[in-house]
Amino acid sequence: MTPQLPITDNHIHIDLICGKGLEAVREFKNAGGTHAFLVSLPSRHLGVFVKAAKDYTEVFEQTITTAMKMREENVTTFPVLGIHPVDILYLAEENGIEKAVEIMCGGFDIAASYVKEGKAVALKSGRPHFPVSEEIWDASNTVMSYVFSLAKDIKCAVQLHVEEMTKGSLKDLSEIAKKTGQPLEKIMNHHATPLVSEAEKFGIYPSVTAGKDYIETALQQSTRFLMETDYVDDINKPGFVLGPKTVPKKTKKLIEIYGEEPFWDIHQKNPSKIYDVDIEF
Repeated sequence: MTPQLPITDNHIHIDLICGKGLEAVREFKNAGGTHAFLVSLPSRHLGVFVKAAKDYTEVFEQTITTAMKMREENVTTFPVLGIHPVDILYLAEENGIEKAVEIMCGGFDIAASYVKEGKAVALKSGRPHFPVSEEIWDASNTVMSYVFSLAKDIKCAVQLHVEEMTKGSLKDLSEIAKKTGQPLEKIMNHHATPLVSEAEKFGIYPSVTAGKDYIETALQQSTRFLMETDYVDDINKPGFVLGPKTVPKKTKKLIEIYGEEPFWDIHQKNPSKIYDVDIEF
């Protein structure tokens, strides 16, 4: 039986030039996917070597164009614009840390302008998910804090690419966000572990990857989370992180156990509330 509900991937990448592109979109759709939050690919993945803030415009324009093409495939697509946290390493090496922060914050000003114009729905920021120097860590937190302030001003959500989600990381992220005034319920920890109850204590939403038994573990706590693949669309890494069919297939499988009701929260209610968008079906 085909589920009669929307199925949303909260974090997916599509590369029209060097990836499977629209073939991956069709795989998502044919598996039952209906809605997707399309996140900007890293600048260097797209062959963009950033020298100044304005160079990020090319990355964002590619994201907007890809979203339009996805809609033509009858997948409702919401662009999420941002800068991969690893860029701080390249930029600091080439320009020094202070200038790197300036370039990234300038790039986020551009991303925010797309949100203000209604061309995108959210920003994506964060910090490296691997050990870095204290200077790089502090600089990353400075950029992330700036993004929270931007998001507060333009009233949009923020997806975070950070280290593995733990009680400690959630506490730290929530404290940084509180200082900026960005509502915690407008922040998602992307590529999250299924610590749904812990995330709720700090107000942040986990966007749980649909692999392993993560969704089953999350559902044992509540439905206060989103589902994602973090599909990268790199032909040299097929199915990395998870393939585009994963969220629809996992949802259908679990509906047989849990019924449809929990998945209305996960695929419609939660993203609608966080992003202030209509998840129609």
